[in-house]
Amino acid sequence: MKLSGWGRYPVADCTVTAPRTPEALAGARSNGPLIARGNGRAYGDSAMNEDNTVSMRHFNRLIAFDDTTGQLTAEAGVLLGDVIDAFLPRGWFPAVTPGTKFVTLGGMAAADVHGKNHHLDGGFGNTIDWLDIMGPDGNVTRCSREENTELFDWTIGGMGLTGVILRMAIRLRRVETGWILQHAHPAPNLAAAMEAFEAAPDAPYSVAWIDCLSTGEHLGRSIVMLGEHASLDRLPNRFRQVPFGPPPGRNRTVPFNLPGFALNRWTVRAFNAAYYRMGLRNAGTSYVPWDTYFYPLDGILGWNRIYGRRGFLQFQCVLPDDTARAGLKALLTTIAETGQGSFLAVLKKMGPEGGRFSFPMPGYTLALDFPVSDKVLELMEQLDRITLDHGGRFYLAKDARLTAHMLHATDPRAGAFAAMRRETGADTGFASMQSERLGL
Repeated sequence: MKLSGWGRYPVADCTVTAPRTPEALAGARSNGPLIARGNGRAYGDSAMNEDNTVSMRHFNRLIAFDDTTGQLTAEAGVLLGDVIDAFLPRGWFPAVTPGTKFVTLGGMAAADVHGKNHHLDGGFGNTIDWLDIMGPDGNVTRCSREENTELFDWTIGGMGLTGVILRMAIRLRRVETGWILQHAHPAPNLAAAMEAFEAAPDAPYSVAWIDCLSTGEHLGRSIVMLGEHASLDRLPNRFRQVPFGPPPGRNRTVPFNLPGFALNRWTVRAFNAAYYRMGLRNAGTSYVPWDTYFYPLDGILGWNRIYGRRGFLQFQCVLPDDTARAGLKALLTTIAETGQGSFLAVLKKMGPEGGRFSFPMPGYTLALDFPVSDKVLELMEQLDRITLDHGGRFYLAKDARLTAHMLHATDPRAGAFAAMRRETGADTGFASMQSERLGL
């Protein structure tokens, strides 16, 4: 069947199986190296193998929950949204969440996803107590920070290339409500946005929408949004009737591909200007439902169709603290000069590294979406070089076109990761289109 990631680029004909038991999963090894696939929300080709893609959708059971510690034991194919549906009404919420709830727990571990709280709490791997992983020999190994630690550390952020994650134990966060107390701060330029982040190091959540087409003294103008879980006693009376938030609204949908000309420098510039003006009007403190704060795009099903039939690419890098200001300025200047704007541009503050091959480092991460075109591919090569020059690296969960040379030049850990796979035999059992493209 034809497969792609969420970016719908690249598209490949892949042989897909969907085993229902560990024994059947082990049998899939007879078809050669495989890659596990969750809900297909990685943006590129990291969960695609033309000869042997294994869907984990049947490994979707919630197994056990400790209501005193918040430890949840679940299979890898469980959707994050199902965890929220089951446990938020009981006063528990994911301790780390990416920008969509339509991801599987196994995919979250493989990418060591991060959220708006990475600067304080780190990535998803920090919430994992143990993993059960099927290796290239078909045997299942339990690993944790105390047991089989090498396998555990390489698996967190290892993009499914150390084995198939079958089940795990994770820790949820206790919350009193489902509302987020949000503080929105318009920032007239990049320097002001970074100052807002630096002035709020203890904010539980922080993120900024950033205008990537503004120039001059307005380069990098942003809306910085700080947030915290609202306590019950602070909720306005009208919200106390629904302490865990209103049910998510009816999802809208994009039923067809928009024409390729719909997103251009003029429409994106107009959208960005309007969004910034709206941010100015809505500045200050407000109570926001959890679904709106953490997953704004989940309310639009099929939003990836707005980029047209060719799909879209995301560029996401992280730059270390000491070069972030100069690097971000160079990235935004280059984007603005080419006019290849993105209206989904996000800036976040990052904390310490997680797993051995996890994406984050202390600094800032910038993520931008672009419709696929030859000009965009040329632009992204320029952005790659700027990232390299400023000591940054790239997020493989969002990658669909990076070269092996650029990956290994920006991230020396890639060579160690590839060597580990050869030494353990993981390279004979697990491979993706991305791993082959990147020499992993």
